[in-house]
Amino acid sequence: MFVDYAKIKVIAGKGGNGCVSFRREKYIPKGGPDGGNGGRGGSVIFRVDPQLHTLQDVKYHKQYRAENGHDGSGARKTGRDGKDVFIPVPQGTIIRYKGEKETTADLVEAGSEFIAAKGGQGGRGNSEFATSTHQTPTKAEPGRRGEEFTYEIELKVLADVGLVGLPNAGKSTLLSKLSSARPKIADYPFTTLQPHLGIVKHGDFKSFVMADIPGLIEGASAGKGLGIRFLKHIERTSILALIIECTDDDPKTTLETLLKEMVTYSPEMIDKPRLVVLSKLDIFQDDHRELPTEISGEEVILISSVTGEGLSKLLAKITEMIRE
Repeated sequence: MFVDYAKIKVIAGKGGNGCVSFRREKYIPKGGPDGGNGGRGGSVIFRVDPQLHTLQDVKYHKQYRAENGHDGSGARKTGRDGKDVFIPVPQGTIIRYKGEKETTADLVEAGSEFIAAKGGQGGRGNSEFATSTHQTPTKAEPGRRGEEFTYEIELKVLADVGLVGLPNAGKSTLLSKLSSARPKIADYPFTTLQPHLGIVKHGDFKSFVMADIPGLIEGASAGKGLGIRFLKHIERTSILALIIECTDDDPKTTLETLLKEMVTYSPEMIDKPRLVVLSKLDIFQDDHRELPTEISGEEVILISSVTGEGLSKLLAKITEMIRE
């Protein structure tokens, strides 16, 4: 299951208590203070795992709690630190404090970390309070509480190429043809309800990631058809491939609709490199209409994912754009 949102509570460990202790040695009835410090409480840390592609595990684990630090002991022995808890998340995970819009952490690189809640400091033992005028202190500090927060976590898919189009435009079929991904494919709108990622190989040792984004409709930028949930995944893609059916009676208007919804959601999307693709060439049978070679001044690539026609040209164009 693809999950791109979760809300969790994180609780860091409490620091261990400091110890009150005095040396006990033969012939020395009352030695100096030797109480050790408490150990640090464990922290809760987000860590990017490149093998993950969903927030499913995090979503169903509502609370994460780190271990408390251990108390100090005599002979100036410091208590053991509490164990940290690591929360694995996919690349492209955004972390915010509950109810806030500002991003607290944006985890993109594999292995990158964010300390979500710091463990409490251990309390000082009585050996720390000895002075020249007060050589037998009986005071020790308790450990401090660890931090506690509730976070909202959001995933934005990371991909080199994002397939964007109206529902049933042929995006899933194209992804399945170019990669080993097997998204659900059927001849009705909104077959794809979640993003799918596929690795597309080109050349001897090169590859790129392609994402099949669920279909957009007019009003998607305002949330219609779950559009906002879908549009956010386009933000991370480097190149946009706008897929339009070749049987579309007005491809120019369709292209304008797609661009309008993307730009309304995020104005920066207009500057992303893009290409226009007319799909389903195998079912085009209109003898009275020629397919355009460009739409609104943008070059068009004609393809059929079923017969394979035009796919090599599309792949060559995409790899050229990635190199640039």
